[in-house]
This record gives sequence, C-alpha cells and structure tokens, in this order.
Amino acid sequence: MFKSDEGAANASSEVASSVQDSVGELPLPPDFVWGAATAAYQIEGGVHQDGKGPSIWDVFSHLEPSHTSGQHGDVACDHYNRVSEDVALLASYGVDVYRFSISWSRVIPLGGRTDAINEKGIGFYNDLIDRLLSYNIKPVATLYHWDLPLELEKRYGGMLNTAEFQADFSRYACLCFSRFGDRVKQWITFNEPYIISIYGHHSGVLAPGHHSSVEPFRVGHSIIVSHAAVVEEYVTGFQKCQQGSISIVMNGDYYEPYDASSEADRAAAQRRMEFYIGWFGDPIYLGADYPASMRNQIGSRLPHFTKSERELLSRTASSNSFYGMNHYTSQYARARTASPAQDDCFGNVDELHINSDGVAIGPLSGVSWLRVTHHQFRKLLCWLWTRYRRPIYITENGCPCPGENTMTVEEAVDDQFRIRYFGLYLDAISRAIYEDGVNISGYYAWSLMDNFEWSAGYGIQFGITHVDFSTFVRTPKKSAYYLRESLKRRKEMGSMIGKVESKTTFH
Repeated sequence: MFKSDEGAANASSEVASSVQDSVGELPLPPDFVWGAATAAYQIEGGVHQDGKGPSIWDVFSHLEPSHTSGQHGDVACDHYNRVSEDVALLASYGVDVYRFSISWSRVIPLGGRTDAINEKGIGFYNDLIDRLLSYNIKPVATLYHWDLPLELEKRYGGMLNTAEFQADFSRYACLCFSRFGDRVKQWITFNEPYIISIYGHHSGVLAPGHHSSVEPFRVGHSIIVSHAAVVEEYVTGFQKCQQGSISIVMNGDYYEPYDASSEADRAAAQRRMEFYIGWFGDPIYLGADYPASMRNQIGSRLPHFTKSERELLSRTASSNSFYGMNHYTSQYARARTASPAQDDCFGNVDELHINSDGVAIGPLSGVSWLRVTHHQFRKLLCWLWTRYRRPIYITENGCPCPGENTMTVEEAVDDQFRIRYFGLYLDAISRAIYEDGVNISGYYAWSLMDNFEWSAGYGIQFGITHVDFSTFVRTPKKSAYYLRESLKRRKEMGSMIGKVESKTTFH
C-alpha cells in the first residue's frame, strides 16, 4: 500500500461534507473469501538472517538524508522470527486466506537466473505455507511487492532493461511455482505496477528513487511484458498439475468530475483512470495497446510493443483469470487548461478532494490522502467489470483512524473509524454484486498488522492488529473481530438468498 500527496491539489477549506451513511451489514455470497494482506519488506525484518541478500529497499531506507522518516525495515514486525505467532493470530480472526509476498532476495540473494538459490529462504516460505494450511487458511502469494534484489539494479538497471529483467523474473517465478505451487493456488505477479513506475521512477519517493519523465513508461512496459511471460510459463508448465490461478494486482482510485456539468472535467476523470488503470489493464486483460489517451499525450515517451510482445499479450490475456484490485480512496478530477507539462504522467489533470460546489468527496481518515469514498468504490467496481470482465478480488483495502499514530494501545485497539470504513466498503461490494451484477470473489483487508509503511515509516497504522515496535507485542484491534463476525453474518445471509433463489428457480 502506498499513496503520496505529491501533485495533489488541495482546497483551502471544506465548505460542505459528505453525508454520513450508516452501515447496512448487507449480504455476501457464501463462497466469498476474506482475509488479510501483508508484504515481505513491511513485516519480515530478518534483513541479514539465513543468507538473505539486499534489496533496493534495504538501501533506499538507509539513505541520508532519510527518504523514509528516519526509519527502515531491518526488523519491521520481526515476522521472520514470529511466523508461528502471526499465523495463529490469523487463525483466531477466522480468515479464509492470507495474502503475503515472497522476498525475491531471500530465495535468490543476488536475484539472477544463474545465481544461487538460498534453501533457508525457501524453507521459511515452505514453513509459512504449511502453517497456514494447518489452520485451513489458503495462501495467496505475491511474487513482487517492490523489493527488487539490489544486485539486479546494479547489473543492468533493474526494470529499465526489459529483456534482462524478464529473464531473471521468469526464473525466479518458476522457482516459486516449482517449490510452492503444489500448495499455493492463487498467484500474483506484481503488486501495483503504477506505483512502482511513478513513485519509484518519476517522483522518486519510493525505491529506487529515480526522477525521470521517461523511465516510468519503460518500467511499466517491462512489468507488462514480464508479467505476460510469467503467466505463459505458469499456464504451460505448472497450471495443469497444480490447478492454480494467476494474475496481477493493480491499484486505482475512482475519479469523479470536479464539475459534473463540465464536459472537460468529465473527460478528465475518464482520462485519469485510463492513465492510472488502463495503462496496465488494457494490455494485460485485453491484449490491447496502451489507451489512446496515453498515446496521444505521452508520445515518444511511451514504448511500442514489438510484434512478439503483442503476440505474447494476445496469447495470455485470457489466462489472467481474476482482477486483483487494491483500493483505498477516490478523488475529483479537474481538467487543466494549459497544455500538459513535458514530464506529465497523469493525463493533464488536477486531483482534488473537494468539488466545484465545495463538497468533500468523503470524511478524512488518519492520513491526508485517504477519505472514506465507498460510493465511488462501487462505481469503480462497475467500471472495472464493464471494461475487463474478470472476477474481482479486492486484494487490499483499509485505512488509518484519525489520530491513531498518537494513541495509546487501549485507544488504538478501539478503532471505530476503521470498523465503519470496513462496513461501508463491504456494503458497497454487496450492492455491486447483487444490484449491479459485478462478479466479486474476495476481500483482503490491509493490513494484518501495523507495519513499515514505506516513505511514511511507522508513522501510519493500517493494521487490524496493533504492534508495539519496541516489544513486538501484537494486540488485536476491534476491527479484526468485527471483520470475523461481520463476514460470517454476511455470508450466512448470502446463503439464505441463494436458497430462496434456488427455490424460485426450480419450483
């Protein structure tokens, strides 16, 4: 999870606020799965343990002056040494699934296709997976959650070299399929390619910290092609015997027009979503070129797919069997009147939290960029379903409570704001399923526990579990038990709906 305030235009005051909706506790299908999500660098720690190699984040988080609030993930939540405790915690929450990421440099310390495998790293993930299964929790594995082995950045610039990166990523992925795929049945190749590209290579606020107007599009191209290559590797070499699924996880806000009566703002809202989501979604899920709006504005900065790359995307588009979506908030989009700047990556759009009538898009959470926008979340689900027609898994969703970073443990665990956020977003999923006909299969809350939140360090808490970073004591928050009980009730209600529909259909 990551979002930056950089480039966002903020109104000086909120003239009006959003209506405070109540939670309806609406039904969900009985086979709807829920769980919690984490990422390796954010929770594992164990930076030098058992032969792990360095990643770009191990360097970036130690730069001076600091880019990460003077903090780093060397120990993080110490999950590497507390895995049994954390899996037992997950089980106590009644989750169906657990989404985690594999640290590439823990299993191949140098990362390359001819480099040595670290069997102790393999053993750690085998142990994690086996522990999950012992509690009947399904493991969902992300191959790349931002922690590129440092050596690959040094050798050839990492994702800036498409051919080299693709070859190394394919070898790493196939190693994971071969060692873990007998038990892992849902694979995710990359987490949030937009964030990797823009915030790692344009604004430079994430590793590797580059500032460029061209690199984001080269990196995005490498991710798309490497994803498709690995999907083909999985489908042709592993899927038949392992019976799993594979896709990618993309993030995205929904954009409302700043002035709903303005044709320019309506077009800006659509264009912003194409720059954000269509950039990756159209080639991966449709086997298509980049959106025309991007071609028109980005020009020569946007790479062209070669003939062989187009053929690869065409072959693999249908093999992406689900749409993984990370979503937190939404915004208003206002068309800029001037021509786009030479380094613009956003579609020549201003992003705002307040519209032309002075109405805020939603109540503010514990961080300035995240507002409660469940109505727009439902609209986004419909937009994605209409465009890509894949079953949707919400692979990250959550929020920090206002003032949570200064609360005592007792105050932090009584996280009523987060509970309401979860309830409203689950209601939006229900409405999208039953009223809009969207196929939504699962919901993975971000995050299992408070952790290292990238450039924000430990200053933002998204966890459903409180972590004391001096003692590493985990304390469940009320939201964890709310999710356990709410999902149980909602699925029971969904089961009754199914029974009524069955009687109506067959009798």
